[in-house]
Amino acid sequence: MFLLFVLGALAVGLPATIHAQESQNREERFFDWARMTFPAAEYAKRREALIASLAENGGGVFLAPSDFPVGGPTFRQLDNFLHFTGLELPSSVLVLDADAGGTLVFAPRRDARFERPSRPNDFPGRPLADDSNIATVSGIARIEPFEGFDNFVDEVVDGGHTIWVDFGSPSADPWFTTTQPIRVQTSQESALALYVKNRWPNAVVKNAYENVAAIRMVKSEAEIVVMRRAAEISALALLSAAGYVGVGVDERRLEAEFEAGCKRGGAQRLAFPSIIKSGPNSLWPWRVLATHYDRRNREMVDGDLVIFDVGCELDHYASDMGRTFPASGTFTDSQRELLRWVTIVADSIIAAVKPGITFRQLTEVAIRQIPPNQRKYMQTGLYFGHHLGLDSGDPSLENAPLEPGMIFTVEPWYYNHDSEVAVFVEDEVLVTADGAEVLTRLLPRTPEDLERLVGKRR
Repeated sequence: MFLLFVLGALAVGLPATIHAQESQNREERFFDWARMTFPAAEYAKRREALIASLAENGGGVFLAPSDFPVGGPTFRQLDNFLHFTGLELPSSVLVLDADAGGTLVFAPRRDARFERPSRPNDFPGRPLADDSNIATVSGIARIEPFEGFDNFVDEVVDGGHTIWVDFGSPSADPWFTTTQPIRVQTSQESALALYVKNRWPNAVVKNAYENVAAIRMVKSEAEIVVMRRAAEISALALLSAAGYVGVGVDERRLEAEFEAGCKRGGAQRLAFPSIIKSGPNSLWPWRVLATHYDRRNREMVDGDLVIFDVGCELDHYASDMGRTFPASGTFTDSQRELLRWVTIVADSIIAAVKPGITFRQLTEVAIRQIPPNQRKYMQTGLYFGHHLGLDSGDPSLENAPLEPGMIFTVEPWYYNHDSEVAVFVEDEVLVTADGAEVLTRLLPRTPEDLERLVGKRR
């Protein structure tokens, strides 16, 4: 089976002989603690949209794996499985049949995390596929034991049906059809595709990335409510943490203050590791800094700029925002001027946002605001930002016209290694019927207002 192939000895077949009467704790039920963020009808509508999209592209069967928990951190479901089911079922696979028009989930009969025969009091057991209430609450009528997954795929392949898997990028040629050696894959979606191709060499496997991205890019009203609140929580936490900025303060202290503010605001976790960096650290991307444990606890000195690039996750939805502050409490004249025009670039992008415009057009708007001699220092990307949703880099299609309900960041980031200065401003915007709503409007934008926040809590 796929999960055995990918993850080794999966305990989907653990003895199901532990009964409530053998334990002082009663048997756990999935919805004793788990909950769906939105009503079941919201997820059904998303499934119907993807089925319709696949049908328009020749039909077939879409497969999306769920996360396999290995212990440790609180379980966090994979985005596509969560987006189309609302369930945090472990070690499962979602099936959307665009040919027959149905939905099916293959799940373990019981949750391996709740099974330990030697400690029944601590691990009372929890049924999954054997819990009929999951189907009732989720609106997914068919939740079947995972043992039947291979037989199901046998029928799909024998019937000549296409199998769709989201590869996480819009590449036209799936990696497993090339003549190059198969590389090590880290995503469970890619692992699932590899399993299918190894187990069924004649299977036709196509990339569903563009179909999925087109749906996930446009947020529903219910999603927008959650994302507004996530942005508010992060913005308030950032404002609070800025009050601790000052000469002699180290970066991890600011991380602690921001992250505490997120938790106090109700966020369950961070959307990504907080990026708070000062002085020479500000000239490097987070991935470079993160390779050295002690490189992110630098103490700020007079003249430093400190950059926040941060965000919380609320009910699985990410926020992402940023500002630049002077460690001393006052920008130098050159720092102030640089921050002003970077903010003007951001404001020009936001002002141009409206339905129908493309990200490439937004890039052109931004470039016109950047002095030619400064353009080489801008970390531009496609349009100075990225989509937000269940991920801080939600799937998107670069040529798709903007639609109401899309949420993305605007972040013209300036790295000047010649002058050893970096400035960063990042906002979240929601595309509306006639323009844009700035979800990060709680954050000040002018150098003077940013200065007023520094050191107020020290």
